[in-house]
Amino acid sequence: MFTLTISDKPVAITNAEEDEARELFMSDDFKEDLKSLESDGAPLWDGFASLNVRQATEDEISEFEDADFDDDEDEEEDEGPYIMFLVDVNEPDEEEEG
Repeated sequence: MFTLTISDKPVAITNAEEDEARELFMSDDFKEDLKSLESDGAPLWDGFASLNVRQATEDEISEFEDADFDDDEDEEEDEGPYIMFLVDVNEPDEEEEG
């Protein structure tokens, strides 16, 4: 498993192989998501901070394995790798709905 860090802070983990993890985390679409999603009232990524993909730690792997992914699909169907955020994440619009 591999972890995406932003300025050395672990932000997301995936069960993808290394090449696929790098491709997912460094894709333009995912970077746009990082700029639009917020944690503690600030964007996850400002578009300038360093992004890095590294081997996940034992603690990060445990957190991923303990997660309950709401998968309505038949469990035998493999839909590809999962990505899980390691920080609390919300979309800015969610706060306004309150």
